[in-house]
Amino acid sequence: MSSKSKTKPTIALALAGGGPLGAIYEIGALCALDEALVGLDFRQLDHYVGVSAGGFIAAGLANGMSPRELCAAFIENDERAGDLFDPSWLMVPAYSEFARRAIMFPGLATAALWGVTFGGRSITHSLERLGPILPTGLFANDLVHSRLADLFTRDGRTNDFRQLKARLTLVATNLDTGEAAPFGRAGWDHIPISKAVQASSALPGLFPPVEIDDHYYVDGALKKTMHASVALDEGVDLMLCLNPLVPFNSTVDANARVMRRGLPREKRSIPRISDGGLPAVLSQTFRSIIHSRMELGMKHYERAYPRADIVLIEPDHRDPELYLANTFSYGKRRQLAEHAYQQTRAMLRSRRTSLAAKFARHGITLDGDVLDDPRRHLLAPRPSPTRIGRAIASLQEVMDDLGHIVRPAQPVQPVRVNA
Repeated sequence: MSSKSKTKPTIALALAGGGPLGAIYEIGALCALDEALVGLDFRQLDHYVGVSAGGFIAAGLANGMSPRELCAAFIENDERAGDLFDPSWLMVPAYSEFARRAIMFPGLATAALWGVTFGGRSITHSLERLGPILPTGLFANDLVHSRLADLFTRDGRTNDFRQLKARLTLVATNLDTGEAAPFGRAGWDHIPISKAVQASSALPGLFPPVEIDDHYYVDGALKKTMHASVALDEGVDLMLCLNPLVPFNSTVDANARVMRRGLPREKRSIPRISDGGLPAVLSQTFRSIIHSRMELGMKHYERAYPRADIVLIEPDHRDPELYLANTFSYGKRRQLAEHAYQQTRAMLRSRRTSLAAKFARHGITLDGDVLDDPRRHLLAPRPSPTRIGRAIASLQEVMDDLGHIVRPAQPVQPVRVNA
């Protein structure tokens, strides 16, 4: 086949989950990639695969939103860009779930008491029978579906997988079978995109399972961390993967690096993980488990799809900035997005030679002027605050997060949130 008849390379993007923090990282990283990779338009890829929080970003890109537009909507809450995400959508108590479980209490309690008194059952066995009264989730995420449905039905966008120009696959997990549910593929594409995002991001314990066609679905990360194979199975030349959560390497070198970064005093010394108590141990454990699964998956991809170039973008394991951030914090979104943006630029510079050769095979080049420009920022830098200013800013961040938590649910309308 002559070079003139060579077809355009097929390029796909897979986005893993990680809560609001994960989405913030992915937007910052995507903005850096979008600026540095010449010949690649993230609005015109062939296939987008999203899991959990990555589903929000994938659905926006597949609908023609650029990384910068996602940044305006998600990070800066620019009204002109629309509201892609609002943390208050995830903080509405699951009242209907609580009520449904409460109705079951009298019957189950009576049966348990009867078993102990007259049935010869132990107290432990009887208490186990009360399990069904516990809610399957603390918060209702119905607003994810309703608000995204509104967003994706205006400004030339669509909430129908079948009307998209590119392929979009949002992966959830069937709770009753444990199998992956690839919404967007044939046989799964009649489900609204917004509903698929809701199902893919329904983290068990936090949100109730989402009912779709008489089946119940939860977070797609239960099955796999990345699900890039959904696109690789259909044949792609270049597979870009973004993973926002990595285990933290708590070493002396990492601590020294923190000191140089000029972080607040309480963050200047990163102790051993165990010194942080149960939350730190659980966070590190969770990150290690999902990352080890992803590493195994990446090795499998390299063996099973030798003709595809696979590029993984993720945070530096030695960098404490994202590790120390609250996964559900939204108040520091500007700082964290800027950090992800600069960190990704640094990664591209450090891997410039190997990545340039890999990207060149698909007609993509690295813009050295963009990568080497020290004045380039994702967001306009703000003046350095005084001590009083820092205290006020910290208070504002706390009030910002609290405001999103306590805000009452509103009728289904576009939400305008002022930064």
